[in-house]
Amino acid sequence: MFLEISGPAAMWTRPDTGDSPVSYPAPTYSAVRGIFEAILWSEWATVVPTKVEICSPITFHQYTTNYGGPLRKSRVVAGGGSYQLAATILVNVCYRLYARAESYPAGYGKHGRPGLQSVGTTNGAHAYMEVFNRRIRRGQCHRVPCLGWSEFLPDYVGRFRPGTSVCDDINISIPSMLRTCFAGHGSSWNPEYDADVRIEKGVLRFAE
Repeated sequence: MFLEISGPAAMWTRPDTGDSPVSYPAPTYSAVRGIFEAILWSEWATVVPTKVEICSPITFHQYTTNYGGPLRKSRVVAGGGSYQLAATILVNVCYRLYARAESYPAGYGKHGRPGLQSVGTTNGAHAYMEVFNRRIRRGQCHRVPCLGWSEFLPDYVGRFRPGTSVCDDINISIPSMLRTCFAGHGSSWNPEYDADVRIEKGVLRFAE
């Protein structure tokens, strides 16, 4: 499976950058999976991201927003105030994302409930890809995908555009990159990291 996604801003947060977060230069494994699952979330197959192609120059930009979430200090929450959050984001991004679908054991979905395979389909991954590709062609989605933070919406999501090409002059080494925060839907917080991640000629390949 594959898709192209672009937008005016993106934030792939590095956990080691504290309360003034900085973005990774490319989306994480879990972010890519989230974008695919925004198009189609399924009980009978899982998405396994394989690679990212960076199709626009990496440009960082300072960004400030007012945070009104639960991580504010109690006195700020009590007073109805917000917290001014400074971040370093990416602007004018474009990526080509690749993934494959893998079936869950026959007859079971992500939460142990009967899935599509138990009601007449023998290959959940194949069924997933068929529905996913149909939704991409029609411009449909389960929910609107985002570019990291939920307020960063894409200006394009769909099939590869003829004018898009990989920036093969981008070569970056990332000592540690967040892979995923959760093992799956409904699981507890359990972050995993990939070490010595490399972007070579504009391509980030995820470890198997």
